[in-house]
Amino acid sequence: MNYFAPRVMAIAIASAFAVNAASAAPAPARAENAYLSQADAMARSARVSNVDYVLDFTLTGKESFAGTTTVSFDLKDTDSAVTLDLDKATVKSVTVNGKQVTPAYNNWFITLAPQDLAKGRNTVTVSYERLHSTNGEGLHRMVDPVDGRVYTYSHFEPAAAHQMFAVFDQPDLKATYTVTVNAPADWQVVTTTRESKVADATGGKRWSFPTSKKLSPYNFSLHAGPYKVWEDNSGKYPMRLFARQSVASQVTPADWFRYTKGGLSFFDNYFGIPYQFEKYDQLLVPDFLYGAMENAAAITFAEGGFLYKAEMTAAQKATLAEVILHEMAHQWFGDLVTMKWWNGLWLNESFASFMATLATAESTEFKDAWQAFYQQDKQGAYNMDQKVSTHPIEVPVPSSANAFDNIDAITYSKGASTLKQLRHMLGEEVFRKGVHNYLVKYSWQNAKLDDFIGSLGEAAGRDLSKWTKDWLYQAGVNTIAANYTCSNGKIKSFSLAQTAPSKELPTLREQRVQVGAFKLENGKLVLAKNVPVTYSGATTKVPGMVGAACPDLVYPNYQDWGFVKVNLDKRSFETARNTLSGVDDPLLRAMLWQALWDGVRDAKLPLNEFIDVALANAPQEKDYTLLGDVLGKVSQSKYYLTATGLDNAYTRKTGKALEDMAWQGVVAYKGNDNFQRRWFGTYMSVASSPEALARLAGMLEGKGTEGLNISQDQRWAIITRLNRFNYQGAAALLEAEQARDKSDTGQGAAIAATVVRPDPKVKAEWMATVEDLKTKLPFSRVRTAMGSMYPVEQHKLAEQTASDRLAKLPAIDKAAGPVFMRSYANTMIPASCTLASVQRLQRAADTMKDLSAGTRRSLLDTLQEDQRCVAVKKAMTAPKS
Repeated sequence: MNYFAPRVMAIAIASAFAVNAASAAPAPARAENAYLSQADAMARSARVSNVDYVLDFTLTGKESFAGTTTVSFDLKDTDSAVTLDLDKATVKSVTVNGKQVTPAYNNWFITLAPQDLAKGRNTVTVSYERLHSTNGEGLHRMVDPVDGRVYTYSHFEPAAAHQMFAVFDQPDLKATYTVTVNAPADWQVVTTTRESKVADATGGKRWSFPTSKKLSPYNFSLHAGPYKVWEDNSGKYPMRLFARQSVASQVTPADWFRYTKGGLSFFDNYFGIPYQFEKYDQLLVPDFLYGAMENAAAITFAEGGFLYKAEMTAAQKATLAEVILHEMAHQWFGDLVTMKWWNGLWLNESFASFMATLATAESTEFKDAWQAFYQQDKQGAYNMDQKVSTHPIEVPVPSSANAFDNIDAITYSKGASTLKQLRHMLGEEVFRKGVHNYLVKYSWQNAKLDDFIGSLGEAAGRDLSKWTKDWLYQAGVNTIAANYTCSNGKIKSFSLAQTAPSKELPTLREQRVQVGAFKLENGKLVLAKNVPVTYSGATTKVPGMVGAACPDLVYPNYQDWGFVKVNLDKRSFETARNTLSGVDDPLLRAMLWQALWDGVRDAKLPLNEFIDVALANAPQEKDYTLLGDVLGKVSQSKYYLTATGLDNAYTRKTGKALEDMAWQGVVAYKGNDNFQRRWFGTYMSVASSPEALARLAGMLEGKGTEGLNISQDQRWAIITRLNRFNYQGAAALLEAEQARDKSDTGQGAAIAATVVRPDPKVKAEWMATVEDLKTKLPFSRVRTAMGSMYPVEQHKLAEQTASDRLAKLPAIDKAAGPVFMRSYANTMIPASCTLASVQRLQRAADTMKDLSAGTRRSLLDTLQEDQRCVAVKKAMTAPKS
């Protein structure tokens, strides 16, 4: 059931508004609700074509703005009404083909009566006013707390363009956009084209922009405010970068322009089609809902992900490069060629994720980008694909309300992994040729999955229909294992066994992998044999391995060609446990670490035994990218250790050992900023003893920093940690820091440090704010409060409100929109790693069947993760056999 199903059912059949006194009421053009169904969208695009918008906006910096939309379009027939989307505006006038009509407007769309329309060309003008959005969608407005300056930017994906102007808000009605904007004199105005004229006007400046190329509404954008601007014209295309004045000192334009310039050159060459939008603007914007957005030639990035009050680490720069290149790939795959409907969103994102990793590896200094992809993106996809809420890569999207129901690690990372293994199967140049042909054939058009797969299949000379069915329309991740026997020191027989995850997900797939066999020599694992093999079905013989030396370890997805979970045989598992530091290849080392961590999460390897391996091996890790992954697993281990609720000699001793290991890493890498900050981040994530908290408090005063430059971001992280554990004087430190740092990020950090305090009164006050759907607090602040409310060690406090939170879930889900619920459902559904908690969640899952699709999925995922935590706890505490 979709997000607003109850509301849809209640008002699906509503009387149409009168167009004017003289005309008869038209039949309802579509269901009267805030969203557009795929059926209605397809019906509209079958009749409407050749759309052009002339848009005029008046922006003052105040809470509302004014606009006039003039839309011209061809209409196939006048048999029924046509709707024009416009959300929550005050409509001043509507003119249809030169005739002013009484607006037939229901707060979601304007109905254009058939008698006012003409077969052929039509022109409609709508004048209106509207409040700026404050939740990150539409035309968002933010007042900088530092200097009072006002900044605006647009965000339209999946379907929020109608929160800014009257529009046919669906991806397959591409259009041109001609824009004029009245804005304050000190503002910059940015859209998909570069301004052709800026003239003095009453109250400021009037900006005029030439007509854009054809774009889907969600790819068009408008951003305006007193932004700081940097320019670089050293490349083929002029580049600009924008940020708020108060954060400009945190921006390193040279990094942005270097990755952008290299990426544009790479993609021009790879796609064989030059960049189409003439200039390349990028804007850092506040309160952003997501990481970044691929608006054509005016890409937006979340400040929180890319602004730091210290020099960026190598990991942060790698993330910046990857995200820049992800959004850049969309300029071809998404903006130039666009999905027809939201079910194609996965391909848009998967392809950009795949291409961004390839471009990062080949056009930046981060040559290990595929290793980072395996450690981060791919593991997220594996985890998601093993959840009860897993779904196929390609899923139906009945309404724009459901467009983001399945935007997750499967959409991005499993899809990208699937494209990666398809590239291995088809060959790199064949894959590239298929992509080029697709982009050429469908430029400035909308395309479907079959069009893309058809181009690849044609380039390869093979039918990909079964591959498509198995990989894109079936959910779940398969597992492979190596089965082999040895005789006289040689492999006698060798096969790969493939299993499906469950009876409900029985699909066995075909893909190409490499089987690597390794021998231990002087404490080192040495590759003895590597055999590429295309496997399918339950069993695939690998004759190429027969006769090779009997291995100490077999890894049947060597170098990570395939998307598959690996089940190490018993001998290989023991070798992995005992020989991690003897593996020279960092990608293989990452895979073996992951195999052990999978053992923990599957309750096959006791957590305490994994922690022993980590304590012995993590300090020896010299690969910077892999160290981040290993230390992430250390932090997750501490999370599970705390979540068990066991407070005994072992947990205290182990917690202290993890603290000591992390601090020794900080000390050992004094003078190596990247490694030292990585270890310090881990220390902050595990610090909970009185000694560790005292050390952190001292660092705020410059004591014992071991050469670390404690930045403003780190000061807030320390203060948040101290308040989380109610360290003596922490509240006063918070108050003093809040007075010292009045920036936007400082205000957000102060909320996090306040809400995280183990104080029932504070929790109650902030819970009331979170549950007040009409609060004036910016949504970005509400999200911060949600994420800070109940850290894992505050399980007793969390339990005080757990039943109440769960009971309120259906009502909040029904009243709030999907933007709110994506944050709320992922943070506020209670779980405490106990049998009682599991039972409580199970009862909710059994009874709360009418939740929106996204919220129900979050409930089921929370239940499953709570069950997993209980199993990890049981495996850890069980006596050794």
